[in-house]
Amino acid sequence: MIIKLSPQISDEKLEVIKSGSVLTLNGEAFDFSRMADGDTLPRSAIASDWFVGDVDKIGEELVVTLTLPLPVNYSQEQAFPADLLNVADGPVAFPQPLPEPVALQEITQEPAA
Repeated sequence: MIIKLSPQISDEKLEVIKSGSVLTLNGEAFDFSRMADGDTLPRSAIASDWFVGDVDKIGEELVVTLTLPLPVNYSQEQAFPADLLNVADGPVAFPQPLPEPVALQEITQEPAA
């Protein structure tokens, strides 16, 4: 399976679990096991806003594009993500954000006396 990522600023969270040709996104399963080589499932046939574009079956590879929600502290790897190739069964690992910024207020506060 090849998962392409389309970054978008969002506070939403995306958890994806792969099991064969089934992708479970935030608890909702999408079964692509009936797709044969050369098939294309149009985006309009998928009842989820997480999918971007059509789903294709090219040879043995299922090719999907998912929205990657970007937090405020997104990293370069999230902003310009590489395709996820040969995705193994189990939880899908996405690029991670930068560490949370320390609030300026916390830095400038005087210690309590």
